[in-house]
Amino acid sequence: MKSWIAKLFKSVTVMTLIMMMCAVPAFAEEELNWVEGSGQKVDVGTNLAELELGSDFIFLNAEDTKKYLKQGGMEPSGSEIGVVFPKDEKQTWAVYFEYEESGHIKDDEKTDIDADALLDSYKEGTEEMNKELSPENQLFVDKWDVAPFYDNQLHSLSWSLLAHDNQNNGVINYNVRILSRQGYISAILVSDPANLQADRIVFNNKILKQFNLKQGQRYEDFDKKTDKVAEFGLTGLILGGAGLAVAKKAGLLAVLIPLLKKFGIIIVVAVGAIWGFIRKKTGLKKEQSEEQSTQSEQPEQSEQPTQSEQPAQSEQPAQDQEIDKQKV
Repeated sequence: MKSWIAKLFKSVTVMTLIMMMCAVPAFAEEELNWVEGSGQKVDVGTNLAELELGSDFIFLNAEDTKKYLKQGGMEPSGSEIGVVFPKDEKQTWAVYFEYEESGHIKDDEKTDIDADALLDSYKEGTEEMNKELSPENQLFVDKWDVAPFYDNQLHSLSWSLLAHDNQNNGVINYNVRILSRQGYISAILVSDPANLQADRIVFNNKILKQFNLKQGQRYEDFDKKTDKVAEFGLTGLILGGAGLAVAKKAGLLAVLIPLLKKFGIIIVVAVGAIWGFIRKKTGLKKEQSEEQSTQSEQPEQSEQPTQSEQPAQSEQPAQDQEIDKQKV
């Protein structure tokens, strides 16, 4: 266990370099079915939920999300049901959706979540774990960025925790757990401390508000006569399905390692590294369409130049287009 944790944290630095150099060629090996938003509804999970995808976003379904993670050097958990990216090249956040059929989670703790106790548990456990790690592999818990809170209308639990590594690099994700009839959906906003506040506004207003569980899967559709009840409540949900005693013994690393591996430093770098590739893949059809339109209009617009000049003008876009294809 100790050696595996150490290897994981050592791999973070190595993986950042590898992804910067190799992410684009790896992604080019297998086609991903990017869905460009235009206000249409996309399925998230199998008969589970749907998202009204705005024109500012692109989406991958469950299978393509798993491919995306594998191509980025990460191992999917198998629970992935989708991922959303912004089209704006100045934004480099991502929202990952996962689903766990844990059983129906009762929300009777919603007014009794002890954020201070949870934070102390995280800190104490992590300090114990750090004693067994070399300095470069240690993680330090700072504070709640957003203390855990429950939304009665959405039946969702949200929080984000600030931490840093030995190089003072911030580690932060914004977590939302949407309770359903038979489990919960994790909506994880991957960002960085500098942009998290702005990204969270987009996440809340343009993603979560457009996300809905399907009829029969909603929290209120729970049937106590037939449906299983989870063995943990809201506090356990914050700790990844574990209790406070487990968190104190195992430490924050045991809870965060899966998230760090998939949704932490590595994935943030991966988003930036492959953004040019995403841009080309989603923009290629538009560019080709514009070029074809220009070509079709060229004969009518070029009546005054001599005929000998026309072939050179019409061949140039085709050459540029061929070069673009080779780059992709």
